[in-house]
Amino acid sequence: MATVKKDDRLTSSQSLLCVGFAGVFSKTVTSPLEVVKILSQIGTFHCKRGFLHSFVFICQNEGLRAFWKGNMVSCLRLFPYSAIHLATYKNIVHLHVDELGDISQWRAIVAGGLAGISAALATYPLEVVETRLIAQNCQEPTYRGLLHSLSTIYRNEGLQALYRGFSLTVLGAVPFSIGCYAVYVNLDKLWQERHVRFTSLQNFINGCLAAGVAQTLSFPFESVKKKMQAQSLLLPHCGGVDVHFNGMIDCFRQVIKNKGAMALWSGLTANMVKIVPYFGLLFSCFEMCKQVCLYRNGYIISPLSYKPKPGVDQSLGPYELQEFKRYLRNRKSHKAQSSSIGNRW
Repeated sequence: MATVKKDDRLTSSQSLLCVGFAGVFSKTVTSPLEVVKILSQIGTFHCKRGFLHSFVFICQNEGLRAFWKGNMVSCLRLFPYSAIHLATYKNIVHLHVDELGDISQWRAIVAGGLAGISAALATYPLEVVETRLIAQNCQEPTYRGLLHSLSTIYRNEGLQALYRGFSLTVLGAVPFSIGCYAVYVNLDKLWQERHVRFTSLQNFINGCLAAGVAQTLSFPFESVKKKMQAQSLLLPHCGGVDVHFNGMIDCFRQVIKNKGAMALWSGLTANMVKIVPYFGLLFSCFEMCKQVCLYRNGYIISPLSYKPKPGVDQSLGPYELQEFKRYLRNRKSHKAQSSSIGNRW
């Protein structure tokens, strides 16, 4: 069983802020790996000679700023994506938890998959824009920022272009969820102890393992999706895609026929290298932001430590705690006034 744990000491806006800050920071730091991964998936000329050479080639042809192409759009997308994902996941989980707040691992993973699909549907046009910005040469850009990209794609290719390849998000969620489940059901055997005793380091390693396995299984769907997002007859070299195709099934067929089945995993090296620093920064930044919020809410003695503040009931929510503090201040004020009146008499 996996227990759904929510820190009720944070407000909803604080939880979203922590997730957003951690996501933006980790995405920005690991953006060069993301750019190389996506260009490899699309099949542009930058990545014909392997993982390491891609960095040199991109830097020589487009400069260092090319490693952060599309990063601003990716960071902007993170906030609505996270808000929709968290809200949807919470609602789905509440339908399946028992009276103790427990939910089976499989149901929790399925809930995460459904929440991810819902969030992806709402923010998919931003993902398409991010892919187009990364695929283009930033020295000779076709698109200039988010709004220009959205308007240009919509005007020239129609609304369907902003959702091209979305079905692969749904299909890719199946092997992704299976990969997560396969890892999590074997964690007790891996660590030789119950999951309730896992340390923070063990949970971090578990997250990296689950991400590695799940993303490897769903990677072919992700690669075809990126090719479909990037391809356009109106762009130079059809958007830089290495094969020409008509639709999802034909894209799979053309890649396997012309490049081989392993081409569906192009960019996997960059993705695997990215996992540890991305999740490491994500978790550490989230905890740092969470500590600051808990300190501001009055639960801990310092933003650098989780040591509880003496005399504070940690079970109270942030608004309840503020009301309780206000009650104590008013009570103390009334006592002081009564004492002052008594002294006068």
